[in-house]
Amino acid sequence: MADVLVIGGGPAGLSTALFTAKNGLETTVFDTDETWMHKAHLFNYPGIGSIDGTNYMATLREQVDDFGVTRYQDTEVTSVSTTDDGFRVATDDDEYTADYVVLATGANRDLADELGCSLTNEDVVDADVTMETSVENAYATGAMIRAEEWQAVISAGDGAAAALNILTKEKGEHFHDFDVPADAEELFGSLVDTE
Repeated sequence: MADVLVIGGGPAGLSTALFTAKNGLETTVFDTDETWMHKAHLFNYPGIGSIDGTNYMATLREQVDDFGVTRYQDTEVTSVSTTDDGFRVATDDDEYTADYVVLATGANRDLADELGCSLTNEDVVDADVTMETSVENAYATGAMIRAEEWQAVISAGDGAAAALNILTKEKGEHFHDFDVPADAEELFGSLVDTE
């Protein structure tokens, strides 16, 4: 059983996975690779001058892989449901369970509807500032919760917010993922660029 199941492998889903895996939670991502990023070129992502969306996704996937995320590439989730102690996610090949589920499927809200998440008057998933939905321990991110404002950086921030709330629940106190260069090098060694 994983700690966190992330459905969607765009900026929101992979940002969630990055933060949760980096901080010790067993994280699994299901990715159909239908992200809008393949149609994008980023000039407006902080810290990146210019990058093709497909190349950005390859870099982000490599980053989460380095932190030990289990990724099922080109794998569609066919259903999601609650269990007595968390969630069950099904694909055509198998079923997976976890304590938390993060929905990051862009504007497709079918799985959120299946799970019973409340919607707003604008027909987007109703989530609070931590990205938690009306279903406890189920989170929605990115275009699922926004009628507009579909930007990679906003989606990545939503994913990070969901991850930090999950980590706060797991740690029993407000959790902040803030590394300083000395700590980062000690914790993550060769992954750190200190220049």
